[in-house]
Amino acid sequence: MSEKKSSSAGEERLAEVDEVAIRLRVEALEEGGFLATSPDVPGLVAEGRSVTEAVEIAQALGRKIVESCLDHGDPLPPVFVKAEREPQDFVVPVSIR
Repeated sequence: MSEKKSSSAGEERLAEVDEVAIRLRVEALEEGGFLATSPDVPGLVAEGRSVTEAVEIAQALGRKIVESCLDHGDPLPPVFVKAEREPQDFVVPVSIR
């Protein structure tokens, strides 16, 4: 389902996004915590105390990047412009402590 956004000039724009999976690279930091970046979303850098927190922050930041692009009329990163919905495999962290 697409979402309509209104610009300040009153025009309606059609958002090409409802939900998209992005790749994240999460690495442990020497000083503790984890850093998440995305090869799919330039500028996405999130830090958290755990892998889960870093991923959650990255998800929220991804949403903010999309909102900013739509609000300012900037092009969306290509990963957010998908024509087809194909099944996807995911690897998700599960805490054991």
